[in-house]
Amino acid sequence: MAESLYIEKGLDKEELYTQLYPRLKALLEGETNLIANMANFCAVLNEAFGFLWAGFYLVNGNELVLGPFQGPIACTRIQHGKGVCGSAWKNNETIVVPNVDEFQGHIVCSSLSKSEIVVPGRHKNGEVAFILDIDSAELNSFDAIDEKHLGKYINLIEACL
Repeated sequence: MAESLYIEKGLDKEELYTQLYPRLKALLEGETNLIANMANFCAVLNEAFGFLWAGFYLVNGNELVLGPFQGPIACTRIQHGKGVCGSAWKNNETIVVPNVDEFQGHIVCSSLSKSEIVVPGRHKNGEVAFILDIDSAELNSFDAIDEKHLGKYINLIEACL
């Protein structure tokens, strides 16, 4: 079934996240395949916000392996504790990076990336199962609004675990 997403113009970030949530939930509801839901999740974020890169990394042993994404070519594997994604995994916490050039150990997958937010997705036991990584071509693109809403959005993907 083909889906389309109408994005109302002129909304601020908070309003956009709020209006987008029920639409994303309806799109993913009833589909139990993790990869399919991750792919549509990324497409919705990309269409709504126009991020440089939005995608997932899945925990596989001692590394994160690239999953579904929207945007330019990405790093395929990231070691535990390395870069922003590996650090978010190691610390089991969301990380907001206003300027990636100032993040110690940042892994450059694209020189166009200027700011980033990384949100861990967890199994029911609290263990990190995957990482949502979003990059922007602008500095200071992410804040507490993104952290709050993406933390809620990630629950839609965790339901597939």
